[in-house]
Amino acid sequence: MEVKEKEKNTETIDNIQEESEITENTESQEELNTEETVKIEESQKNEIKNDEENNSEKFQKLNDYENNSNNTDILKIFAILTTVFAMLFLIIFITFTIINTKNQKIAKGIYIKDVDVSGLTKEEATQKISEYISSSIPEEIKLKHNDFETSISSSQLSIYFNTEEAINIAYQIGKSDNIFKNNLTVIKSLFSKTVIDPGFSIDEEQLKTSLKDISTKLPDKVIENSCYLDENKLIITKGKVGNVVKVDESANYIKNCINTLNTENIELITEEQSPNEIDLDAIYNEIHKDPVNASYQTNPFVVTPSENGLDFSISLEEAKNLLNEEKDEYQIPLKVLYPSITTNMIGTEAFPDMLSDFSTRYAASNRNRTTNLILAANKINGTVLMPGEVFSYNKVVGARTIAAGYKEAPIYVSGRVEDGLGGGICQITTTLYNAALFANLDIVERSNHQFVPSYANASRDATVVYGAIDFKFKNNRDYPIKITCSVSNGIANFKIWGLKTENDYEVAVTSRVTGTTANAIYSQAYKTLKKNGVVVSTEIISKDTYKRH
Repeated sequence: MEVKEKEKNTETIDNIQEESEITENTESQEELNTEETVKIEESQKNEIKNDEENNSEKFQKLNDYENNSNNTDILKIFAILTTVFAMLFLIIFITFTIINTKNQKIAKGIYIKDVDVSGLTKEEATQKISEYISSSIPEEIKLKHNDFETSISSSQLSIYFNTEEAINIAYQIGKSDNIFKNNLTVIKSLFSKTVIDPGFSIDEEQLKTSLKDISTKLPDKVIENSCYLDENKLIITKGKVGNVVKVDESANYIKNCINTLNTENIELITEEQSPNEIDLDAIYNEIHKDPVNASYQTNPFVVTPSENGLDFSISLEEAKNLLNEEKDEYQIPLKVLYPSITTNMIGTEAFPDMLSDFSTRYAASNRNRTTNLILAANKINGTVLMPGEVFSYNKVVGARTIAAGYKEAPIYVSGRVEDGLGGGICQITTTLYNAALFANLDIVERSNHQFVPSYANASRDATVVYGAIDFKFKNNRDYPIKITCSVSNGIANFKIWGLKTENDYEVAVTSRVTGTTANAIYSQAYKTLKKNGVVVSTEIISKDTYKRH
Protein backbone atom coordinates (compact mmCIF):
# COMPACT_ATOMS: atom_id res chain seq x y z
CA MET A 1 0.00 0.00 0.00
CA GLU A 2 2.73 2.27 0.96
CA VAL A 3 4.58 1.17 -2.13
CA LYS A 4 1.63 1.97 -4.22
CA GLU A 5 1.34 5.27 -2.58
CA LYS A 6 5.04 5.94 -3.17
CA GLU A 7 4.70 4.98 -6.78
CA LYS A 8 1.68 7.08 -7.03
CA ASN A 9 3.52 10.02 -5.50
CA THR A 10 6.48 9.45 -7.73
CA GLU A 11 4.23 9.38 -10.71
CA THR A 12 2.62 12.52 -9.53
CA ILE A 13 5.96 14.22 -9.13
CA ASP A 14 7.01 13.16 -12.58
CA ASN A 15 3.78 14.49 -14.00
CA ILE A 16 4.37 17.70 -12.24
CA GLN A 17 7.88 17.98 -13.62
CA GLU A 18 6.65 17.16 -17.12
CA GLU A 19 4.00 19.80 -16.81
CA SER A 20 6.64 22.22 -15.56
CA GLU A 21 8.88 21.52 -18.51
CA ILE A 22 6.00 21.80 -20.88
CA THR A 23 5.12 25.11 -19.27
CA GLU A 24 8.69 26.29 -19.55
CA ASN A 25 8.83 25.26 -23.16
CA THR A 26 5.58 27.00 -23.78
CA GLU A 27 6.76 30.20 -22.14
CA SER A 28 10.01 30.04 -24.04
CA GLN A 29 8.10 29.56 -27.24
CA GLU A 30 5.89 32.49 -26.36
CA GLU A 31 8.88 34.71 -25.67
CA LEU A 32 10.29 33.79 -29.05
CA ASN A 33 7.01 34.52 -30.64
CA THR A 34 6.81 37.88 -28.84
CA GLU A 35 10.28 38.92 -29.96
CA GLU A 36 9.46 37.95 -33.50
CA THR A 37 6.24 39.94 -33.25
CA VAL A 38 8.10 42.99 -31.98
CA LYS A 39 10.61 42.71 -34.74
CA ILE A 40 7.87 42.37 -37.29
CA GLU A 41 6.07 45.38 -35.86
CA GLU A 42 9.25 47.45 -35.84
CA SER A 43 9.93 46.38 -39.39
CA GLN A 44 6.44 47.37 -40.40
CA LYS A 45 6.82 50.72 -38.64
CA ASN A 46 10.05 51.36 -40.43
CA GLU A 47 8.46 50.48 -43.70
CA ILE A 48 5.56 52.84 -42.95
CA LYS A 49 7.98 55.55 -41.90
CA ASN A 50 10.00 55.11 -45.04
CA ASP A 51 6.85 55.23 -47.08
CA GLU A 52 5.76 58.42 -45.28
CA GLU A 53 9.16 60.04 -45.84
CA ASN A 54 9.06 59.05 -49.46
CA ASN A 55 5.56 60.42 -49.76
CA SER A 56 6.58 63.64 -47.90
CA GLU A 57 9.45 64.21 -50.26
CA LYS A 58 7.11 63.67 -53.17
CA PHE A 59 4.58 66.11 -51.70
CA GLN A 60 7.35 68.66 -50.89
CA LYS A 61 8.58 68.55 -54.42
CA LEU A 62 5.03 68.97 -55.61
CA ASN A 63 4.53 71.98 -53.28
CA ASP A 64 7.82 73.54 -54.34
CA TYR A 65 6.80 73.16 -57.93
CA GLU A 66 3.41 74.72 -57.24
CA ASN A 67 5.02 77.63 -55.21
CA ASN A 68 7.53 78.34 -57.94
CA SER A 69 4.76 78.35 -60.46
CA ASN A 70 2.72 80.82 -58.33
CA ASN A 71 5.71 83.19 -57.81
CA THR A 72 6.38 83.26 -61.51
CA ASP A 73 2.76 84.22 -62.16
CA ILE A 74 2.90 87.01 -59.54
CA LEU A 75 6.08 88.40 -61.04
CA LYS A 76 4.51 88.38 -64.46
CA ILE A 77 1.42 90.21 -63.14
CA PHE A 78 3.60 92.74 -61.27
CA ALA A 79 5.68 93.37 -64.36
CA ILE A 80 2.55 93.91 -66.43
CA LEU A 81 1.06 96.29 -63.86
CA THR A 82 4.33 98.19 -63.55
CA THR A 83 4.52 98.59 -67.30
CA VAL A 84 0.91 99.80 -67.44
CA PHE A 85 1.46 102.33 -64.66
CA ALA A 86 4.71 103.52 -66.25
CA MET A 87 2.95 103.98 -69.56
CA LEU A 88 0.10 105.87 -67.89
CA PHE A 89 2.55 108.06 -65.98
CA LEU A 90 4.52 108.71 -69.15
CA ILE A 91 1.36 109.62 -71.04
CA ILE A 92 0.19 111.91 -68.24
CA PHE A 93 3.67 113.46 -67.89
CA ILE A 94 3.99 114.11 -71.62
CA THR A 95 0.45 115.50 -71.81
CA PHE A 96 1.02 117.74 -68.74
CA THR A 97 4.36 118.90 -70.16
CA ILE A 98 2.82 119.78 -73.53
CA ILE A 99 -0.04 121.68 -71.87
CA ASN A 100 2.35 123.54 -69.54
CA THR A 101 4.78 124.34 -72.34
CA LYS A 102 2.07 125.82 -74.52
CA ASN A 103 0.47 127.72 -71.63
CA GLN A 104 0.80 131.47 -72.24
CA LYS A 105 -0.74 132.44 -68.90
CA ILE A 106 0.52 132.75 -65.34
CA ALA A 107 0.40 129.54 -63.27
CA LYS A 108 -2.13 128.93 -60.51
CA GLY A 109 -1.51 130.18 -56.97
CA ILE A 110 0.60 133.20 -58.01
CA TYR A 111 -0.03 136.57 -56.32
CA ILE A 112 1.54 140.00 -56.80
CA LYS A 113 1.03 141.97 -53.61
CA ASP A 114 -2.46 140.75 -52.56
CA VAL A 115 -3.70 140.41 -56.12
CA ASP A 116 -4.32 136.96 -57.58
CA VAL A 117 -2.86 136.91 -61.11
CA SER A 118 -3.39 133.19 -61.68
CA GLY A 119 -4.52 132.30 -65.20
CA LEU A 120 -3.89 135.82 -66.55
CA THR A 121 -1.80 136.89 -69.51
CA LYS A 122 0.96 139.43 -68.97
CA GLU A 123 -1.24 142.19 -70.36
CA GLU A 124 -4.19 141.27 -68.15
CA ALA A 125 -1.95 141.04 -65.07
CA THR A 126 -0.38 144.44 -65.84
CA GLN A 127 -3.77 146.10 -66.06
CA LYS A 128 -5.05 144.44 -62.90
CA ILE A 129 -1.97 145.31 -60.80
CA SER A 130 -1.78 148.89 -62.12
CA GLU A 131 -5.43 149.52 -61.26
CA TYR A 132 -4.97 148.01 -57.80
CA ILE A 133 -1.89 150.11 -56.97
CA SER A 134 -3.40 153.31 -58.41
CA SER A 135 -6.54 152.87 -56.34
CA SER A 136 -4.50 152.21 -53.19
CA ILE A 137 -2.30 155.33 -53.31
CA PRO A 138 -4.17 158.65 -52.93
CA GLU A 139 -3.15 161.93 -54.56
CA GLU A 140 -2.37 163.30 -51.11
CA ILE A 141 -0.67 161.17 -48.51
CA LYS A 142 -2.07 162.51 -45.26
CA LEU A 143 0.19 162.78 -42.25
CA LYS A 144 -0.87 163.43 -38.65
CA HIS A 145 0.69 164.67 -35.46
CA ASN A 146 -1.93 164.72 -32.70
CA ASP A 147 -4.57 167.14 -34.03
CA PHE A 148 -2.25 168.60 -36.65
CA GLU A 149 -2.77 167.32 -40.18
CA THR A 150 -0.80 167.93 -43.34
CA SER A 151 -0.11 166.08 -46.56
CA ILE A 152 2.53 165.26 -49.14
CA SER A 153 1.75 164.95 -52.83
CA SER A 154 2.31 161.38 -54.00
CA SER A 155 3.29 162.70 -57.45
CA GLN A 156 6.11 164.77 -55.93
CA LEU A 157 7.55 161.65 -54.30
CA SER A 158 7.97 159.87 -57.66
CA ILE A 159 6.52 156.64 -56.27
CA TYR A 160 7.37 153.67 -58.50
CA PHE A 161 6.47 149.98 -58.35
CA ASN A 162 8.35 147.75 -60.77
CA THR A 163 5.25 145.76 -61.75
CA GLU A 164 6.75 144.80 -65.10
CA GLU A 165 9.56 142.86 -63.44
CA ALA A 166 7.14 141.25 -60.95
CA ILE A 167 4.83 140.13 -63.76
CA ASN A 168 7.76 138.70 -65.72
CA ILE A 169 8.83 136.72 -62.63
CA ALA A 170 5.26 135.49 -62.13
CA TYR A 171 4.97 134.49 -65.78
CA GLN A 172 8.25 132.54 -65.76
CA ILE A 173 7.21 130.34 -62.82
CA GLY A 174 6.96 126.81 -64.27
CA LYS A 175 8.50 127.83 -67.59
CA SER A 176 12.22 127.17 -67.15
CA ASP A 177 14.39 124.95 -69.39
CA ASN A 178 13.98 121.98 -67.01
CA ILE A 179 10.62 120.30 -67.80
CA PHE A 180 10.76 118.11 -64.69
CA LYS A 181 11.31 121.14 -62.46
CA ASN A 182 8.56 123.01 -64.33
CA ASN A 183 5.98 120.27 -63.77
CA LEU A 184 6.87 119.96 -60.10
CA THR A 185 6.66 123.76 -59.66
CA VAL A 186 3.25 123.95 -61.34
CA ILE A 187 1.93 121.05 -59.25
CA LYS A 188 3.20 122.71 -56.06
CA SER A 189 1.51 125.98 -57.05
CA LEU A 190 -1.83 124.19 -57.10
CA PHE A 191 -1.55 123.54 -53.37
CA SER A 192 0.45 126.54 -52.11
CA LYS A 193 0.43 130.34 -52.52
CA THR A 194 3.39 132.19 -54.05
CA VAL A 195 3.50 135.95 -53.33
CA ILE A 196 5.74 138.25 -55.39
CA ASP A 197 6.54 141.71 -54.05
CA PRO A 198 7.42 144.11 -56.87
CA GLY A 199 10.46 146.37 -56.55
CA PHE A 200 9.67 149.73 -54.98
CA SER A 201 11.38 153.13 -55.06
CA ILE A 202 10.62 156.65 -53.92
CA ASP A 203 12.33 160.04 -54.01
CA GLU A 204 13.79 159.83 -50.50
CA GLU A 205 15.52 163.19 -50.73
CA GLN A 206 12.24 164.93 -51.56
CA LEU A 207 10.43 162.98 -48.81
CA LYS A 208 12.99 164.01 -46.19
CA THR A 209 12.96 167.60 -47.42
CA SER A 210 9.17 167.67 -47.03
CA LEU A 211 9.41 166.15 -43.53
CA LYS A 212 11.99 168.73 -42.45
CA ASP A 213 9.69 171.47 -43.69
CA ILE A 214 6.72 169.91 -41.87
CA SER A 215 8.80 169.73 -38.68
CA THR A 216 9.18 173.53 -38.70
CA LYS A 217 5.42 173.93 -39.03
CA LEU A 218 4.30 171.73 -36.15
CA PRO A 219 2.10 173.76 -33.78
CA ASP A 220 4.14 172.43 -30.85
CA LYS A 221 7.54 172.70 -32.55
CA VAL A 222 10.70 173.28 -30.56
CA ILE A 223 11.90 176.89 -30.42
CA GLU A 224 15.66 177.18 -30.26
CA ASN A 225 17.55 179.78 -28.26
CA SER A 226 18.65 182.64 -30.44
CA CYS A 227 20.38 185.94 -30.23
CA TYR A 228 20.70 189.08 -32.26
CA LEU A 229 22.22 192.50 -31.99
CA ASP A 230 20.04 195.50 -31.44
CA GLU A 231 22.26 198.55 -31.56
CA ASN A 232 24.00 198.60 -28.18
CA LYS A 233 22.34 195.49 -26.77
CA LEU A 234 22.74 191.77 -27.28
CA ILE A 235 19.27 190.25 -27.15
CA ILE A 236 19.12 186.58 -26.21
CA THR A 237 15.73 184.88 -26.48
CA LYS A 238 15.16 181.69 -24.55
CA GLY A 239 13.95 178.68 -26.49
CA LYS A 240 11.02 176.43 -25.63
CA VAL A 241 10.65 172.69 -25.39
CA GLY A 242 8.74 171.27 -28.33
CA ASN A 243 8.47 168.44 -30.80
CA VAL A 244 10.46 167.75 -33.93
CA VAL A 245 9.81 165.21 -36.66
CA LYS A 246 12.29 162.32 -36.57
CA VAL A 247 13.02 162.62 -40.26
CA ASP A 248 14.84 159.34 -40.94
CA GLU A 249 12.46 157.20 -38.86
CA SER A 250 9.36 158.92 -40.29
CA ALA A 251 10.69 158.60 -43.83
CA ASN A 252 11.29 154.86 -43.38
CA TYR A 253 7.86 154.40 -41.83
CA ILE A 254 6.11 156.31 -44.63
CA LYS A 255 8.07 154.34 -47.25
CA ASN A 256 6.93 151.09 -45.64
CA CYS A 257 3.31 152.28 -45.51
CA ILE A 258 3.41 153.18 -49.20
CA ASN A 259 5.13 149.92 -50.14
CA THR A 260 2.47 147.93 -48.28
CA LEU A 261 -0.26 150.19 -49.75
CA ASN A 262 -1.42 151.15 -46.25
CA THR A 263 -1.52 154.93 -46.56
CA GLU A 264 -4.39 155.81 -44.24
CA ASN A 265 -3.81 157.79 -41.05
CA ILE A 266 -0.01 157.83 -41.14
CA GLU A 267 1.23 159.21 -37.84
CA LEU A 268 4.45 161.20 -37.92
CA ILE A 269 7.19 159.91 -35.65
CA THR A 270 8.19 162.81 -33.44
CA GLU A 271 10.17 163.33 -30.29
CA GLU A 272 10.18 165.98 -27.63
CA GLN A 273 13.29 168.07 -27.82
CA SER A 274 14.64 170.78 -25.60
CA PRO A 275 16.44 173.76 -27.04
CA ASN A 276 20.19 173.81 -26.66
CA GLU A 277 21.53 175.42 -23.53
CA ILE A 278 22.54 179.04 -23.94
CA ASP A 279 26.32 178.98 -24.41
CA LEU A 280 27.33 182.52 -23.45
CA ASP A 281 31.04 181.80 -23.92
CA ALA A 282 30.42 180.77 -27.53
CA ILE A 283 28.20 183.82 -28.10
CA TYR A 284 30.84 186.10 -26.66
CA ASN A 285 33.60 184.60 -28.84
CA GLU A 286 31.35 185.00 -31.87
CA ILE A 287 30.56 188.69 -31.39
CA HIS A 288 33.67 189.98 -29.66
CA LYS A 289 35.92 191.64 -32.25
CA ASP A 290 37.78 194.79 -33.09
CA PRO A 291 36.37 197.26 -35.62
CA VAL A 292 37.50 197.11 -39.25
CA ASN A 293 37.31 200.04 -41.63
CA ALA A 294 35.73 199.49 -45.04
CA SER A 295 37.85 199.92 -48.13
CA TYR A 296 37.84 199.15 -51.81
CA GLN A 297 40.06 199.38 -54.82
CA THR A 298 39.57 199.25 -58.57
CA ASN A 299 41.52 197.47 -61.27
CA PRO A 300 40.79 194.93 -60.02
CA PHE A 301 37.73 195.67 -57.91
CA VAL A 302 38.29 194.61 -54.32
CA VAL A 303 36.01 195.54 -51.41
CA THR A 304 36.89 195.17 -47.77
CA PRO A 305 33.70 195.74 -45.76
CA SER A 306 33.64 197.56 -42.48
CA GLU A 307 32.95 195.64 -39.30
CA ASN A 308 31.85 196.97 -35.97
CA GLY A 309 33.89 195.99 -32.98
CA LEU A 310 31.86 194.61 -30.06
CA ASP A 311 32.41 193.85 -26.45
CA PHE A 312 30.26 193.36 -23.38
CA SER A 313 29.99 196.52 -21.37
CA ILE A 314 29.78 194.28 -18.30
CA SER A 315 32.04 191.40 -17.36
CA LEU A 316 31.37 187.92 -18.74
CA GLU A 317 30.65 186.69 -15.21
CA GLU A 318 28.04 189.43 -14.69
CA ALA A 319 26.44 188.49 -18.00
CA LYS A 320 26.21 184.83 -16.95
CA ASN A 321 24.52 185.84 -13.72
CA LEU A 322 21.84 187.61 -15.76
CA LEU A 323 20.99 184.29 -17.44
CA ASN A 324 20.23 182.69 -14.08
CA GLU A 325 16.98 184.64 -13.96
CA GLU A 326 13.85 182.91 -15.31
CA LYS A 327 13.00 185.14 -18.27
CA ASP A 328 12.02 184.67 -21.91
CA GLU A 329 14.41 187.36 -23.09
CA TYR A 330 17.73 188.62 -21.80
CA GLN A 331 19.50 191.86 -22.67
CA ILE A 332 23.24 192.23 -22.29
CA PRO A 333 24.60 195.75 -22.75
CA LEU A 334 27.34 196.10 -25.36
CA LYS A 335 30.11 198.44 -26.19
CA VAL A 336 29.91 198.92 -29.91
CA LEU A 337 33.18 199.98 -31.43
CA TYR A 338 32.38 201.68 -34.71
CA PRO A 339 34.87 201.88 -37.57
CA SER A 340 35.75 205.28 -38.89
CA ILE A 341 34.76 204.19 -42.43
CA THR A 342 31.72 202.00 -42.92
CA THR A 343 30.80 199.95 -45.97
CA ASN A 344 27.75 202.11 -46.59
CA MET A 345 30.05 205.05 -46.92
CA ILE A 346 31.77 203.48 -49.88
CA GLY A 347 28.61 203.81 -51.91
CA THR A 348 27.64 202.00 -55.04
CA GLU A 349 30.89 202.91 -56.78
CA ALA A 350 32.40 199.84 -55.10
CA PHE A 351 29.53 197.76 -56.49
CA PRO A 352 29.26 199.02 -60.05
CA ASP A 353 26.77 196.50 -61.50
CA MET A 354 23.17 195.78 -60.56
CA LEU A 355 22.83 192.00 -60.48
CA SER A 356 19.07 191.84 -59.88
CA ASP A 357 16.00 193.96 -59.18
CA PHE A 358 12.65 192.71 -57.88
CA SER A 359 9.53 194.37 -56.49
CA THR A 360 6.20 193.39 -54.92
CA ARG A 361 3.15 195.51 -54.20
CA TYR A 362 1.47 196.11 -50.85
CA ALA A 363 -1.56 198.00 -49.57
CA ALA A 364 -0.16 201.28 -48.25
CA SER A 365 -3.49 201.97 -46.56
CA ASN A 366 -2.75 199.31 -43.95
CA ARG A 367 -0.47 201.40 -41.77
CA ASN A 368 0.46 198.75 -39.21
CA ARG A 369 1.53 196.31 -41.90
CA THR A 370 3.41 199.05 -43.79
CA THR A 371 5.29 199.95 -40.61
CA ASN A 372 6.39 196.35 -40.23
CA LEU A 373 7.62 196.22 -43.83
CA ILE A 374 9.66 199.40 -43.39
CA LEU A 375 11.23 198.22 -40.12
CA ALA A 376 12.34 194.90 -41.63
CA ALA A 377 13.62 196.49 -44.84
CA ASN A 378 15.65 199.10 -42.95
CA LYS A 379 17.43 196.33 -41.05
CA ILE A 380 18.52 194.74 -44.34
CA ASN A 381 19.27 197.87 -46.36
CA GLY A 382 23.02 198.30 -47.01
CA THR A 383 23.97 194.74 -45.99
CA VAL A 384 27.16 193.56 -47.66
CA LEU A 385 27.97 189.88 -48.09
CA MET A 386 31.51 188.80 -48.75
CA PRO A 387 32.18 185.82 -51.05
CA GLY A 388 31.02 182.63 -49.34
CA GLU A 389 29.13 184.51 -46.61
CA VAL A 390 25.58 183.39 -45.76
CA PHE A 391 22.76 185.88 -45.19
CA SER A 392 20.32 184.96 -42.38
CA TYR A 393 17.04 186.90 -42.40
CA ASN A 394 16.28 186.26 -38.73
CA LYS A 395 19.78 187.21 -37.65
CA VAL A 396 19.80 190.47 -39.61
CA VAL A 397 16.20 191.54 -38.92
CA GLY A 398 15.99 190.24 -35.36
CA ALA A 399 12.94 189.39 -33.28
CA ARG A 400 9.72 191.12 -34.15
CA THR A 401 8.89 192.72 -30.82
CA ILE A 402 6.90 195.67 -29.54
CA ALA A 403 10.17 197.14 -28.25
CA ALA A 404 11.52 197.03 -31.80
CA GLY A 405 8.48 198.99 -32.99
CA TYR A 406 6.53 196.20 -34.72
CA LYS A 407 2.75 196.41 -34.96
CA GLU A 408 -0.16 193.97 -34.99
CA ALA A 409 -1.11 192.94 -38.54
CA PRO A 410 -2.68 189.86 -40.20
CA ILE A 411 -0.65 186.63 -40.11
CA TYR A 412 -1.40 182.93 -40.65
CA VAL A 413 -1.81 180.91 -37.43
CA SER A 414 -2.58 177.15 -37.77
CA GLY A 415 -4.31 177.75 -41.07
CA ARG A 416 -6.29 180.80 -39.93
CA VAL A 417 -5.73 184.50 -40.54
CA GLU A 418 -5.22 186.35 -37.27
CA ASP A 419 -3.58 189.56 -36.16
CA GLY A 420 -0.04 189.00 -34.93
CA LEU A 421 3.01 191.06 -34.04
CA GLY A 422 5.13 191.78 -37.10
CA GLY A 423 2.47 190.65 -39.57
CA GLY A 424 3.45 191.26 -43.19
CA ILE A 425 7.23 191.01 -42.94
CA CYS A 426 7.14 187.78 -44.99
CA GLN A 427 6.52 190.05 -47.98
CA ILE A 428 9.99 191.48 -47.40
CA THR A 429 11.33 187.89 -47.23
CA THR A 430 9.56 187.00 -50.47
CA THR A 431 10.83 190.07 -52.32
CA LEU A 432 14.41 189.43 -51.20
CA TYR A 433 14.07 185.73 -52.11
CA ASN A 434 13.18 186.56 -55.71
CA ALA A 435 15.98 189.14 -55.93
CA ALA A 436 18.43 186.47 -54.75
CA LEU A 437 17.10 184.02 -57.37
CA PHE A 438 17.54 186.49 -60.21
CA ALA A 439 21.08 187.24 -58.98
CA ASN A 440 21.72 183.47 -59.28
CA LEU A 441 22.75 183.20 -55.63
CA ASP A 442 22.64 179.88 -53.76
CA ILE A 443 19.48 179.44 -51.68
CA VAL A 444 20.47 177.74 -48.43
CA GLU A 445 17.15 177.67 -46.56
CA ARG A 446 13.64 178.61 -47.67
CA SER A 447 10.08 177.57 -46.75
CA ASN A 448 6.79 178.33 -48.43
CA HIS A 449 3.67 179.68 -46.71
CA GLN A 450 0.73 177.51 -45.67
CA PHE A 451 -1.39 179.41 -48.20
CA VAL A 452 -0.42 181.07 -51.48
CA PRO A 453 0.10 184.77 -50.56
CA SER A 454 -1.59 187.58 -52.44
CA TYR A 455 1.69 189.30 -53.38
CA ALA A 456 3.43 186.30 -55.07
CA ASN A 457 2.60 183.25 -57.14
CA ALA A 458 2.82 179.70 -55.81
CA SER A 459 6.45 178.58 -55.30
CA ARG A 460 7.68 182.18 -55.57
CA ASP A 461 7.22 183.04 -51.86
CA ALA A 462 9.31 182.63 -48.71
CA THR A 463 8.12 182.68 -45.11
CA VAL A 464 9.95 183.17 -41.80
CA VAL A 465 9.15 182.58 -38.15
CA TYR A 466 11.65 183.94 -35.69
CA GLY A 467 13.43 181.13 -33.87
CA ALA A 468 11.89 178.43 -36.07
CA ILE A 469 11.89 179.18 -39.81
CA ASP A 470 14.66 181.20 -41.41
CA PHE A 471 15.48 182.37 -44.92
CA LYS A 472 19.13 182.08 -45.89
CA PHE A 473 21.14 182.48 -49.05
CA LYS A 474 24.83 182.42 -49.84
CA ASN A 475 27.01 184.79 -51.87
CA ASN A 476 28.44 182.24 -54.30
CA ARG A 477 30.21 184.90 -56.35
CA ASP A 478 33.87 185.83 -56.35
CA TYR A 479 33.10 189.44 -55.44
CA PRO A 480 31.16 191.01 -52.53
CA ILE A 481 27.50 191.93 -53.03
CA LYS A 482 25.46 194.72 -51.51
CA ILE A 483 21.72 194.69 -50.81
CA THR A 484 19.68 197.87 -51.06
CA CYS A 485 15.95 198.09 -50.50
CA SER A 486 13.11 200.54 -50.11
CA VAL A 487 9.45 200.45 -49.04
CA SER A 488 7.32 203.34 -50.29
CA ASN A 489 4.20 204.18 -52.26
CA GLY A 490 2.88 200.61 -52.15
CA ILE A 491 6.04 199.05 -53.62
CA ALA A 492 8.66 196.98 -51.79
CA ASN A 493 11.84 196.86 -53.86
CA PHE A 494 15.15 195.00 -53.51
CA LYS A 495 18.29 195.42 -55.58
CA ILE A 496 21.47 193.38 -55.35
CA TRP A 497 24.71 195.01 -56.50
CA GLY A 498 28.10 193.58 -57.32
CA LEU A 499 30.54 193.11 -60.17
CA LYS A 500 29.45 191.28 -63.31
CA THR A 501 31.82 188.81 -64.93
CA GLU A 502 31.99 186.81 -68.14
CA ASN A 503 30.66 183.80 -66.22
CA ASP A 504 27.32 185.46 -65.45
CA TYR A 505 24.09 184.18 -67.00
CA GLU A 506 20.74 185.66 -67.86
CA VAL A 507 18.33 184.26 -65.27
CA ALA A 508 14.65 183.46 -65.79
CA VAL A 509 12.47 182.24 -62.89
CA THR A 510 9.07 180.67 -63.51
CA SER A 511 6.57 178.61 -61.56
CA ARG A 512 3.44 176.61 -62.23
CA VAL A 513 0.72 174.74 -60.36
CA THR A 514 1.28 171.02 -60.94
CA GLY A 515 -1.89 169.74 -59.29
CA THR A 516 -4.85 170.58 -57.11
CA THR A 517 -7.15 168.65 -54.83
CA ALA A 518 -10.04 169.60 -52.60
CA ASN A 519 -7.61 170.53 -49.84
CA ALA A 520 -4.27 171.35 -51.43
CA ILE A 521 -2.39 173.06 -54.23
CA TYR A 522 0.88 171.62 -55.55
CA SER A 523 3.40 173.71 -57.44
CA GLN A 524 6.98 173.86 -58.65
CA ALA A 525 9.44 176.65 -59.42
CA TYR A 526 12.12 176.55 -62.11
CA LYS A 527 15.29 178.51 -62.78
CA THR A 528 16.56 178.77 -66.35
CA LEU A 529 20.04 180.01 -67.18
CA LYS A 530 20.77 181.49 -70.59
CA LYS A 531 23.96 182.55 -72.36
CA ASN A 532 23.56 184.97 -75.25
CA GLY A 533 19.87 184.06 -75.41
CA VAL A 534 20.56 180.31 -75.59
CA VAL A 535 19.23 178.11 -72.77
CA VAL A 536 22.08 176.47 -70.91
CA SER A 537 20.12 174.73 -68.16
CA THR A 538 16.75 174.53 -66.44
CA GLU A 539 16.35 173.15 -62.94
CA ILE A 540 13.55 172.67 -60.43
CA ILE A 541 14.32 174.87 -57.45
CA SER A 542 11.34 173.93 -55.26
CA LYS A 543 8.34 171.64 -54.95
CA ASP A 544 5.70 173.11 -52.68
CA THR A 545 2.36 172.24 -51.10
CA TYR A 546 -0.22 174.82 -50.03
CA LYS A 547 -3.54 174.55 -48.29
CA ARG A 548 -6.58 175.84 -50.10
CA HIS A 549 -8.57 178.66 -48.58
